[in-house]
Amino acid sequence: MQTPHTHTTALIFGGSQGLGLAIAEQMRDEGCTRMVIVGRDQAKGEAAATRLGAHFLACDLADVAQVTACVDRAAERMGSITALCLSAASTERGSILDTTPADFDRMFAINTKGPFFAIQRVAQLARAAGHPASIVTILSMSAHVGQSFLAPYAASKAALSNITKNTANALRHDRIRANGINCGWMDTPGEDAIQRGFHNAPADWLAQAEAAQPFGMLVKPLHVAGLASFMLGPQSGVMTGAIVDFDQNVSGASPE
Repeated sequence: MQTPHTHTTALIFGGSQGLGLAIAEQMRDEGCTRMVIVGRDQAKGEAAATRLGAHFLACDLADVAQVTACVDRAAERMGSITALCLSAASTERGSILDTTPADFDRMFAINTKGPFFAIQRVAQLARAAGHPASIVTILSMSAHVGQSFLAPYAASKAALSNITKNTANALRHDRIRANGINCGWMDTPGEDAIQRGFHNAPADWLAQAEAAQPFGMLVKPLHVAGLASFMLGPQSGVMTGAIVDFDQNVSGASPE
């Protein structure tokens, strides 16, 4: 019996942890048997790949040469790449007042430049082989404005949002689709480390944060994973160029 991802060959950057891992698990559960996940931590990546029945490649998203080589190795291993998910990102803090040029360049290298060239290479291979492909970029509600301490991060995600839409427009006639998800505040191990490391949050910060949310929870990776898997699969049909806000706080809304 065919499932949504029976014929999918998936490459997932950031697939060894957090949201990226949740997306990989969702796609596996929906029939994807050919998958390569990418991350920086070899041990963590190999453990995740074993759980998924996937293959792991180590890669620094800030290094374009590594990114291109990673895409080529994944395509060689699977025979093609029909689904690309870009979930890896840096969330280092910095405001308009204290961000250094080095901080800015590093943020854009990881969050914007690396993804740009991953998309480029996947698109080049898909066009050359003449098969469709689907791309999903994991963005952020911060792309709309962002908090003051997320200035370079917000800018990098806003740029990637534009890249996503530009890609969708440019590659429509090659049957290559590109969509993005603006994620809101999410409950992940990485967020826990950020809260403790950057904001001196107490042990019960998650409970406190969730109690203040309209739906009594932060965004959960499993919820976003379902949408990402849908976007990456054939069930989303001709959907392209969409940037979906996945949050309980509505962009542009003002206090009553």
